[in-house]
Amino acid sequence: MYQNEIIIDGLQYCYWDRSYFQSLQKSGVTTVHATLVYHENARETLTRFAEWNLLFERNADLIMPVMSMDDVREAKRLGKVGIFFGAQNCSPIDDEIGLVEVMRKQGLLIMQLTYNNQSLLATGCYEKDDAGMTRFGKQVIEEMNRVGMVIDMSHSAERSTLEAIDLSSRPICISHANPTKAHAALRNKSGDVIQALTARGGLLGFSLYPFHLPDGSKCSLDTFCQMIADTANEFGVEHLAIGSDLCLNQPQSVLDWMRNGKWSKSPDYGEGSASNAGWPAALPWFPDSSGMNNIYQGLRDIGFNEAEVTAVMGRNWLNFLEAGLKPTH
Repeated sequence: MYQNEIIIDGLQYCYWDRSYFQSLQKSGVTTVHATLVYHENARETLTRFAEWNLLFERNADLIMPVMSMDDVREAKRLGKVGIFFGAQNCSPIDDEIGLVEVMRKQGLLIMQLTYNNQSLLATGCYEKDDAGMTRFGKQVIEEMNRVGMVIDMSHSAERSTLEAIDLSSRPICISHANPTKAHAALRNKSGDVIQALTARGGLLGFSLYPFHLPDGSKCSLDTFCQMIADTANEFGVEHLAIGSDLCLNQPQSVLDWMRNGKWSKSPDYGEGSASNAGWPAALPWFPDSSGMNNIYQGLRDIGFNEAEVTAVMGRNWLNFLEAGLKPTH
């Protein structure tokens, strides 16, 4: 049953306050991968850690930090929501490879190598030309492998993603994206990428961001679950999870920050147009408190057995991170 299982949402960037933590606890979600930073540099990233330390202190009855998967199990036992951190860009390490280990020791468990644009490491999904991994990027992959920081290529371009999968000695994740077969957004991933990812033991987290779903905000629960079922049939259910990309209660300024960061003076709409300038309408079947339970039931209804559903809803993340977070030294 849902309430007895470990449920992990592999990506959120909601407005983090006590009210939302109460909603998370009520939802039955065991652990959330929270985006710590988008475009912040190393010094600014340390401030984000300090802000979260205060949130943990003031909401200790509801949330707890996660540094290992034992902490996830402890959160489940205590009825709290575990929080672990990731970066949606490589900006926290500036141009200094030694900061990979520094940030990992602070609790940055996952890092994307790009966020839409060309970075010092790789090419983002909105660039016209994909040059693949840079020399620095290859060094960072090796260092992330060594210290046990998980590589995430959710916002990266095709060649860069395929090269990262091949270069990494450990499985990587795409924490929040969907197959282009279901919806041909630039941010979604081709069959070639998903094949390479899963063949190397990697993990794909399905996103609920409407701009990346078939039928957008009108995507039904059944359509979403069928997308997972089709992918499971092709690549194996053991490689699939949820990374909702949920951004509840965030103002327009946060969306602008995600897209523009510090690099653009004019509004950036990515692959879309000005009609996509604001937040998309929310999916009615994925509100803040019952959404994961709805997916759980939807997968059962579409034919997944109990073991398969619990794998997608949390166990696959748990197993993937348990192996991926252990340093090699």
